[in-house]
Amino acid sequence: MAAAGKSSLKRSKPNYIYSIVGVALVLLIMGIMGWFFLNIKSVGNTLKEDIRLSAYLRTLNKDTIGQIQQFIASKPYARNVAYIDKEAAKKIWNKENNEDWAKILDVNPLPESIDFYAKADYVNPDSLSKISSELMAAYGNQLTELQYPSSLVNSLNERAARIGLIFLVVAIALCVIVIVSIDNTIRLAMFSNRFLIKTMQMVGATQSFIARPLNIRALVNGLISSGIAIVLLFTLISWAESQFPPLKAIRDIKLTLILFGGLILLGVLISVYSTHRSVIKYLKMKLDDLY
Repeated sequence: MAAAGKSSLKRSKPNYIYSIVGVALVLLIMGIMGWFFLNIKSVGNTLKEDIRLSAYLRTLNKDTIGQIQQFIASKPYARNVAYIDKEAAKKIWNKENNEDWAKILDVNPLPESIDFYAKADYVNPDSLSKISSELMAAYGNQLTELQYPSSLVNSLNERAARIGLIFLVVAIALCVIVIVSIDNTIRLAMFSNRFLIKTMQMVGATQSFIARPLNIRALVNGLISSGIAIVLLFTLISWAESQFPPLKAIRDIKLTLILFGGLILLGVLISVYSTHRSVIKYLKMKLDDLY
C-alpha cells in the first residue's frame, strides 16, 4: 500500500507545460477574434467619417459665411470644416466625375458651400437629420439645404448593425468555447495531481492549505499563458499591418491595450477558477474513486 502511495505521488506531479500552451493557444484565438472585431468597427468608423456633408449657401456675404463656418466648427460633431467657393466646387466635381468641366458648360452653376465631415457617432439618419434641422433653424435664410448621400449613410448603418449582430453571436459562442476549452485543459492537468491532493487531506491539511499553492500556481500559469498569447497576437498584428498598411492607419492603441488586458484577466480568472474547482472536487471524492 505504501509503495502504491509513493507511486501515486510520483505520478501526481502535474505537467503544467501542456496546460500553459493549451490555454495560450485558446486565448490567442480569442484575441484574434477580438482584434478582427475592433478593426471592423474602425473600418466602419473610417468609412462613416469619409462622408462629406455640404451646407449649400444662399448668401455670398463673406462675413455671414465666416459666421456660419465658425458655428459649424464649434459643434462637437464637426470635423474639417471648409468654405468651398465655386472654383473649388468645380475642381471637386471634375475629380469625382473624372471629366473636364469646360467641355460640358461655359458657366459654373454649382453653389458655394461649407463642407465638413461628421464624427462617426453622428453619421446615422437620426443624428444627421437633427444636424440639418439645427443648421436650417439657425441660418435658414442663408442656407438652401444640408446635402449628404443619405442612401450611403443608411447602407453603412444597416451593414454595421448586421455585422455587429453576427460578431456578437460569434463572440458569445467563442467565449463559451474558450471557457470550456481552458477549463478542460486545466482539469486534465489537475487530474495528475489528484493523489497528492487526497494525500494531503488524509494527513490533516486544511482545504485552504491545500488549495492555496495550487491557486497561486494557477495564477502564475494564467499570467504566463496570457503573456504568450499577447506576444503571439502582437506579432500577428504587426505582420498584418506590414502586409496591409491601411490597418496601421486605423489602429486604436487604447482599444488594443484593453484587448490585451482582457486576455490577461480571462486567462487568470479561468485558470484560478478551474484549478480551485478541481481541488474541491478531488477533496470531496473517496480515495477509491480516484483510481
